[in-house]
Amino acid sequence: MRITVTGGTGTLGQALVRELSERGDEVTVLSRNAERAASSLGVEGQAWKDPKGEPPPLDSLRDRDAVVHLLGETVAQRWSEDVKREIRDSRILSTRQLVSALDQLPQAERPRVLVSQSATGFYGPHNDERLTEEAPAGDDFLALIVRDWEAEAQKAGELGLRVVLTRTGVVLSDGGGALEKMLPFFKVGIGGPVAGGKQYVPWIHLDDVAGAVVACLDGELSGPVNVTAPEPVTNKELSKMLGKVLKRPALAPIPALAVKTLYGEMATIVTTGQRVVPERLEQSGYRFRQPHLEAALRASV
Repeated sequence: MRITVTGGTGTLGQALVRELSERGDEVTVLSRNAERAASSLGVEGQAWKDPKGEPPPLDSLRDRDAVVHLLGETVAQRWSEDVKREIRDSRILSTRQLVSALDQLPQAERPRVLVSQSATGFYGPHNDERLTEEAPAGDDFLALIVRDWEAEAQKAGELGLRVVLTRTGVVLSDGGGALEKMLPFFKVGIGGPVAGGKQYVPWIHLDDVAGAVVACLDGELSGPVNVTAPEPVTNKELSKMLGKVLKRPALAPIPALAVKTLYGEMATIVTTGQRVVPERLEQSGYRFRQPHLEAALRASV
């Protein structure tokens, strides 16, 4: 396949580009710095210098089989008003510009598939309710962003593309992501459950994020697809297992107030949760590479 990837230099993008390249796909990465992206990833790079303000070059999309859109400002940082605006605009405006470029291509030259990154934040905070793709959107800051982000991507369906929205959970990997912020505390033995630890964590290993995106490219899925491990766990269970893997105590409870003091409004991601399950992915026949939390953590620390 000939595939164009945006956000290819991020943690998810690098894993996906590596997997696509290893299986023989022809990959083009869209990046603000095309030369650096091409050099670091070993694939073709094309420049998209202002994803929020202009469409990508048409040649980067013409006659491709698929596009994978992964662009978005990291959510895991303290939210100022400027940061919140960038979190929103980097997703919604870049997706709008991408679909605009697809619209400019003749029908015969358009890709057949758009896999657009999304997030389990779509559902908003929940208790222990199992959430499939049929669950409605929440109404908090992140949920409203994800709802609008998905709406922009869905417009590519009007152009004849099969659109898949990969609602990705908390990614476990050996570089970046949620673990990067948790590990320093757990390694010195002061980690533990946050805000009581009853909230669910819809975790997923990086290998399965890449695997799921490839499955969405190759298969027939369309619409929202939860990209999470088969069995979400509570924050308390995650903390206990991480302590076991690191051979450190994980009993120090972390009050919600302490997390809010450290991270501000962003702390709601940690102090609330969603019990998201990958119903459509499992129904499609996808076989998880890291379905068990202990093994996934050992592969990530």
